Amino acid sequence: MTVATCSTVDTAFKYFGVYFALIISVAKQIISFLVVLLIIIVSFAHAFYILLSPRSEFSFEEYTHNEDLNNPWNIASTYKQIFENGTINPNPYIEQPDGNTNMFVNFKTAIFAMYLFLAGDSSVLSNWPYINNPSLAILIVLFSLLIVVYLMNLFIGLLNNAIEKDNDRVSYLVQKAEILAEIELFYLLPHQRRWETWFPEVIHYSADVDKIREKINEMMNKNEWDINDESRKNLMKKLNILSYYK
Repeated sequence: MTVATCSTVDTAFKYFGVYFALIISVAKQIISFLVVLLIIIVSFAHAFYILLSPRSEFSFEEYTHNEDLNNPWNIASTYKQIFENGTINPNPYIEQPDGNTNMFVNFKTAIFAMYLFLAGDSSVLSNWPYINNPSLAILIVLFSLLIVVYLMNLFIGLLNNAIEKDNDRVSYLVQKAEILAEIELFYLLPHQRRWETWFPEVIHYSADVDKIREKINEMMNKNEWDINDESRKNLMKKLNILSYYK
């Protein structure tokens, strides 16, 4: 039962471990870009917050009328009643505003508003007439060109490059080796580490010669391969690599 379970786990790891290794490796490569992107988004959120936050005191529960164009009561939806004779009631009905009426009342919701705008929801900025707010229009154009068009397409390109770089069996084997090493160090008892059935002195592995040669060359270019090690020298001789690095 134990052998069958281990075989099942190993088979599952073989088929799905490649994707886990790919996800982790790509995430490590793009994390710095995501940090830069987050900083720029927060900067735009701060700019919109300064421009669109209310200038005077107000309350969501009590009607407040003033000249502040950013006051949620002044930008809330209004409805007018039309009588049967066609006349319009001059006293409109005002929909009570909430936190979504002007998401730039609070800086936290301003950041979320930028995320919604990045995702294609422009309703968070539709309560202000653009023709009367040139600064708002300029910020929207800059945000669209810099983040939506340029940085997001650059992000997709970086993802493609990272996936092409690590979409191979080597990444899966490295990830598997790291997991096994962690298990051996932290989860096995001392007497278990001495079992020869689990830890034989020699492990035979069949590998493609061209892929091994390519991987060794890559490690040597990154100074991750010690060419002075005797066992590695023997391997490089068998692979006809040592002649290039005399």
